[in-house]
Amino acid sequence: MLIAVSLSFLVALLHLYFMVLEMFLWTRPIGLKTFRNTPEKAAITRVLAANQGLYNGFLAAGLLWGLLSQQWNVVVFFLICVVVAALYGAYSVSRRIFFVQGIPAVAALAAIFFG
Repeated sequence: MLIAVSLSFLVALLHLYFMVLEMFLWTRPIGLKTFRNTPEKAAITRVLAANQGLYNGFLAAGLLWGLLSQQWNVVVFFLICVVVAALYGAYSVSRRIFFVQGIPAVAALAAIFFG
């Protein structure tokens, strides 16, 4: 179960990082580089990115809540939400999203169910 906890915690940390990038660093050099964005496009999409960052924060909060309360059904629910978001991101934006966001969540789910 240690692997499942560690991987789920990693997914939560990733989503906290995404939240910070999207809500606070979107127009800064690290945000521009991470999302391969231009300053002009970042300025136009800043509010949308902040909204997306807020949702990533909700995913992190849900995962941390499930882990801290040891409610695996909650952890599984939020990991599935992450996988669905990663699949949609891969379909609508870039396959890279699935590798960064989805693979860790799939690994955590595998560790929960098969570990």
